[in-house]
Amino acid sequence: MTAINRRGVLVVLSSPSGAGKSTLSRLLLDQDHGLSLSVSVTTRKRRPSEVQGIHYDFVSDAEFERMRERGELLEWAEVHGNKYATPRDPVEQALSEGRDVLFDIDWQGADQMRAAMADDLVSIFILPPSGAELQSRLVRRAEDDEATIRRRLDNAREELTHYSDYDYVVVNEDLGTALAGVTAVLAAERLRRRRLTELDGFVSDISNAL
Repeated sequence: MTAINRRGVLVVLSSPSGAGKSTLSRLLLDQDHGLSLSVSVTTRKRRPSEVQGIHYDFVSDAEFERMRERGELLEWAEVHGNKYATPRDPVEQALSEGRDVLFDIDWQGADQMRAAMADDLVSIFILPPSGAELQSRLVRRAEDDEATIRRRLDNAREELTHYSDYDYVVVNEDLGTALAGVTAVLAAERLRRRRLTELDGFVSDISNAL
């Protein structure tokens, strides 16, 4: 298809812990090279499987507060006793250059993103197929202790109440099917008329050539 310059799109994936948003994010990034992950800053302790600067920028509480006070954060939230945030400048630069950015954030962060950049945002909520499966996935992950798992399950009840705030909902029972759903949403959002910044001129050129 003929390329028409466009503004980038911000894709937010949210879900209760264990519903699969991080796995879906990784698979989406693997298959779509026009999409990049927004690397959040967090005060959470790094897990053994995580790499600094790739999965998160791990910072101290003091540094996080300095960034917030300087207005460097597009959104921030406290989740499970830890703070998470999205740096503002890389996001705004990507949008202006027509690049798409993926966010793996919770409903609190999504609310702030929606308030700040509604026209650039598409939000997708990932649901587990059942409560029992959500609990099983958290246990199988084997990266958190029992108390942390219990806290995540308790918080999931609150997180689930926010599904109706999102533009799209995908049930992650089968990973391939869920990925296809998220991919379809992204493809459609890239074609929204308001994102095509040179569409008027493109259509005018067609008309003038007739």
